[in-house]
Amino acid sequence: MRQVVLDTETTGLEPSQGHRIIEIGCVELINRRVTDNRYHQYINPEREVDEGAVQVHGLTNEFLADKPLFADIAEDFLRFIKGAELIIHNAPFDVGFIEHEFRLLRGKGWSLDGHCNVLDTLAMARRMHPGQKNNLDALCRRYEVDNAHRELHGALLDAEILADVYLLMTGGQARLSLEGEGSGDAGMPRVSEIRRLPAERSPLPVIAPSEAELAAHAEMLARVAKAHGGPGVWQRLDEAPAESGPEAEVETAAP
Repeated sequence: MRQVVLDTETTGLEPSQGHRIIEIGCVELINRRVTDNRYHQYINPEREVDEGAVQVHGLTNEFLADKPLFADIAEDFLRFIKGAELIIHNAPFDVGFIEHEFRLLRGKGWSLDGHCNVLDTLAMARRMHPGQKNNLDALCRRYEVDNAHRELHGALLDAEILADVYLLMTGGQARLSLEGEGSGDAGMPRVSEIRRLPAERSPLPVIAPSEAELAAHAEMLARVAKAHGGPGVWQRLDEAPAESGPEAEVETAAP
């Protein structure tokens, strides 16, 4: 299974207002494993970048002036993502901009539809954590993903962070190898490496508590009983007289 974690940076918020993509970052996952295969490209948007957007990602008009146009990189980009499931946080935003860029390529008729499936991790996070913050920074804190180096947004950096978050959101390790071909994820051993205890092993020793430990336990139970106005269930069971004989058996026959 091939997946591509994708993020973009843009000149502003609305493609309907003429805003364009200025950076694309992609990270490849094969069978839920991050590979070394990346796609990263800065793009000249052929327009000014909004000042508010610069404060978010730090990409200035001067920096982007000598970068290729989207038309120059579109074929390579489509070739990289074609056939993959795209993993995107707040997918409608990025997909909307990508489709807008494809529409500007006159005569191509390109679209993500028919080439890629899209999974929105923001929608997934909202289902998993309703009523909580689910932006990428919040998910990093929740899943303990280190993003301390993320002072500004960057498409490739955010894609790399999202890849880690997505894998943790969906169960961490991909699978435990059952075929014996290398180790499972997260350092898990192959099945052939799992150590089994021999059936003829000696029985485990039973270690009885000392008098001091029994006294400390009784003191703790007394404090709990005092705090809650009576003995706990386990104390009542210990104090109940043992029953034996037919009258102590549970009747199962119909009367």
